[in-house]
Amino acid sequence: MKFIYVALCLLLIKTAYGQSQRLSFNIKRATSPVVIDGMPDELVWNESEIISDLFQQYPSDTSLSRLRTEFRATYDDEFLYFSVFAYDLVKGGYVISSLRRDFRGPGLDGVTVILDTFQDLTNAFFFGISPAGVQREGLIANGQMKSEDLDLSWDNKWYSETKIHDGYWTAEFAIPFKTLRFKAGSDRWNVKLYRIDSKENERAIWPPTPRFFEPGNLNYAGEMIWDSAPKKPGSNISIIPFAAGMMSRDFQNDGALKKGADFGGDAKIAITSSLNLDLTVNPDFSQVEVDRQVTNLDRFELFFPERRQFFLENADLFSSYGHIYARPFFSRRLGISRDQNTGLNVQNKINFGARLSGNINKYWRIGLLNMQTAEIKESNVPSLNNTVATLQRRIGTNSNLRGVFVNQQQFSTDSTSFRLGGYNFNRVAGIDYNYNFLNNKWTGNLFFHKQFTEQSLSNEFAHGYSLIYSSRKLNLNWFHQIIGENYTPAIGYVPRNGYKRISPSGAYFMYPNSTIINTHGPVADLAFVWDHEFGYTDHELTYGYAIKFQSQATLEGGYKNIYTFLFNDFDPTNSPKEDNAIKLPMGTEYVYGNATINYLSDPRKAFTFEIKAVTGQYFNGTRHSVSGVFNYRFQPYGVFSMDVGYNRIKLPEPYTSANIYLVGPRLDLTLTRSVFFTSYFQYNSQYKNVNINSRFQWRFKPVSDLFIVYTDNYFYSFESSGVYSNFTPKNRAFVVKLTYWFSA
Repeated sequence: MKFIYVALCLLLIKTAYGQSQRLSFNIKRATSPVVIDGMPDELVWNESEIISDLFQQYPSDTSLSRLRTEFRATYDDEFLYFSVFAYDLVKGGYVISSLRRDFRGPGLDGVTVILDTFQDLTNAFFFGISPAGVQREGLIANGQMKSEDLDLSWDNKWYSETKIHDGYWTAEFAIPFKTLRFKAGSDRWNVKLYRIDSKENERAIWPPTPRFFEPGNLNYAGEMIWDSAPKKPGSNISIIPFAAGMMSRDFQNDGALKKGADFGGDAKIAITSSLNLDLTVNPDFSQVEVDRQVTNLDRFELFFPERRQFFLENADLFSSYGHIYARPFFSRRLGISRDQNTGLNVQNKINFGARLSGNINKYWRIGLLNMQTAEIKESNVPSLNNTVATLQRRIGTNSNLRGVFVNQQQFSTDSTSFRLGGYNFNRVAGIDYNYNFLNNKWTGNLFFHKQFTEQSLSNEFAHGYSLIYSSRKLNLNWFHQIIGENYTPAIGYVPRNGYKRISPSGAYFMYPNSTIINTHGPVADLAFVWDHEFGYTDHELTYGYAIKFQSQATLEGGYKNIYTFLFNDFDPTNSPKEDNAIKLPMGTEYVYGNATINYLSDPRKAFTFEIKAVTGQYFNGTRHSVSGVFNYRFQPYGVFSMDVGYNRIKLPEPYTSANIYLVGPRLDLTLTRSVFFTSYFQYNSQYKNVNINSRFQWRFKPVSDLFIVYTDNYFYSFESSGVYSNFTPKNRAFVVKLTYWFSA
């Protein structure tokens, strides 16, 4: 009998992997009130269908979960409800990073509900909770083909509670229909449910999902079938005003203390249940967490992710066109400038903006964004209008065809006849085809974007193609891009232009019958670059081996062979220090190699760390570096972490050698589930800068906050002998900000 049961389970998994028929459950309207207190003891839960056949996704994906977990769902006119009974084999001992919302990591306990309300297998809402009642919510884009497709920066209103019992814990969710975007009248939604239990070192999921895909991968979703399709919620308008007071001092200029107050706000208006209009006037992003400093030894600009709430919902409609190195629109170009003295990003005022985005139906999505940025007199930058329009059509199961138009325009000229980059408008029109066949076995992207400028230059285009094959044992990738030498979208992200690049890569996975190793296998990543003017200019050939342990720790080692032709003078230390530093001359070429090793520890432990080391040749010299992130969790009240980095770059005379340091201790305290304190200290020797950023947050009501933020930047350096040289302030700011969410 046991053999027959296991055989049926395996057959069910195989069927689910093939997606010949989606698993499903029924949801019925609540016949009595639901009280969100963490204890699902209302009569309505006894009347709801139980979803309990969760399947392992880690450490294996070929059997039912070792633990029993029961999900139930119901609804009324205002809310969609879920309840969870999460049973344990070992009592207590839950892994909870802190009481801060939006926790993330493979070694943390919790349950999650994912809602693909349009069944487009592309976008979804993500709601999760830990045994301590800590919420996390986010948005899934691109079907969550990779980890980065889940963005937990999104905030919205929903309600939940948990209770810990002897041998199990329970949870209740109440998600307002006004928080969701969906097509009124649709009687089926796609749903995924999963649980992470660190004591058992298990991730269990419904429906079953192969372990080489992300748990939120939407191609492996089940169906929730409504007994009566949800209707459009009533009036759905939210107003989020803010008031802020601030003091600042710029010691590098006049040094005078400046005081001021600021007011503004956002509005969210549901045009339909699936289409939303976001408005903003004089937005202020002073409370957004600062970027972590990194050591930049690259010749090109680095990429930093968007964290500002206004840009997050349906962000993939605007920001995911093209390739990661050829985006026609990059939202961080709006309202953010780079401070060359500190290496940090600073605010560039936005006067107002509007964004319409969402689904027309399960096949069509639209997006329209317009923002007016303010003039920066000291940088001679005028006020500019920025527009993005997008349209997406679903094709087949979950492929899509998309079009984008981006425009930055100066509507008036000043007395100096300022023209951005030699013109007063910059426009890009493009088309993308994203394809996904055979349940993610074959995926990829094809795009062509054309830039239009006043000068009508040649080669103002970008083209790219990718093809990805994914199976249980083999992953193969082909990427290529062709970027014209005059393709420079004003509000895009294109760190390098005028080149052709091909970059195949692959990995082979082996699954041993071992209590220590989960998977292992060789990996390769090859990149070749041709410049439009100089011909073959770069390659980076990486060969390595990767091991993932049953504990979830990982170990990777490899060797890189690098060829670089310099088409500009370049300082390999990339440090804006001595102006008279001798750079490697343009037109020279270098072939060099180095070895790398990277270890990530068991994420379930209170003390976790990641260490990476590089050693070998570097241009015409050598580089030896070590970097790491160390975290100690004193649960559930916080995490102390330390980012460290050291690069020893030794070049022959007369070129400049350097010791580059990066130190970043961080304290993250969560006194309660609504009171948080974070303090950063960051020292970056490349910019001779010390940055201090402290932020207090009190969430006194859902999505309503009081922030107190202190930021300080100092000049700090050492002489070559290691003797202390200087410690003087650059700039300082103190901000108090209050936001409140009004709903109608």
